[in-house]
Amino acid sequence: MAGLEWLIRMKEALDYMESKMEETFNIEDIAKVAYSSPFHFQRMFYMLTGVSVKDYIRKRKLTLAAQELAISKVKVLDVSLKYGYDSPESFAKAFRKAHGITPSAARESGVQLKAFPRLSFHLSLKGDKEMDYRIETRDAFNVIGLVEEMTTKDGENLRRIPQLWIEANENGTSDKLIEIGVDKDILGICKDFNHEKETFSYWIAVEASPETDAQGFASTTIPAASWAVFTSVGPMPNAIQQAWSRIFQEWFPATGYEHTGGPEFELYLPGSPDAEDYRCEIWIPVMKKN
Repeated sequence: MAGLEWLIRMKEALDYMESKMEETFNIEDIAKVAYSSPFHFQRMFYMLTGVSVKDYIRKRKLTLAAQELAISKVKVLDVSLKYGYDSPESFAKAFRKAHGITPSAARESGVQLKAFPRLSFHLSLKGDKEMDYRIETRDAFNVIGLVEEMTTKDGENLRRIPQLWIEANENGTSDKLIEIGVDKDILGICKDFNHEKETFSYWIAVEASPETDAQGFASTTIPAASWAVFTSVGPMPNAIQQAWSRIFQEWFPATGYEHTGGPEFELYLPGSPDAEDYRCEIWIPVMKKN
């Protein structure tokens, strides 16, 4: 029943967004329709679709705008205002990025336009594999590492993060961090999520005491939290990517938990990442939904 309720709420949220494409609305309004916190809704949406809520709305508006320009004689200025752009210039820039042509050119016969279709969610009743997890409560702890701001626009983070790991492994950064850390485990941390700007900070880090010499690396504190911990078994990166998918497709909809909005991380245990039995963990800060 929980999964069905989640599906209905997500459908209602999509219906709400679609009905408001010509109006001004915010993420709080959308999340309220889904009976979810703004952060959890946005994180769920992104993990399930691969696009942020903001990016989805932008692409849908530009799709509708292109259709309107192609079939009517309405002024470009009126279309830009209708879909929330402050000026024809900002609209033209966004339109050109999405469609590869100017708004005026969209009126020409035979011109090719790109359509970003409306999304829909479908409940998949697999039931063929249980999801093992544990809940752990931890006090705040300090980490030291390499940090870089990532953007989720056009999936840039999916390309940059693997490259960052390659660089860290090849230039000795990973080895230096392991020497600093309290154990041999290395962390990949996502924190400081900013859904409005479509950014977050990504850390390659190790746990270390606050008194540890950072040796030129950045440091931050991971706040105390209750964590849902999942174990990934198999070669990287496919195994852990599949685990992330199942967490958001199956585990969250089936439980009464929500993401708190705090940092989340992957914990890489010693061993060969290419091995069939390689084990690593996903830690997500959660709270029980009322």
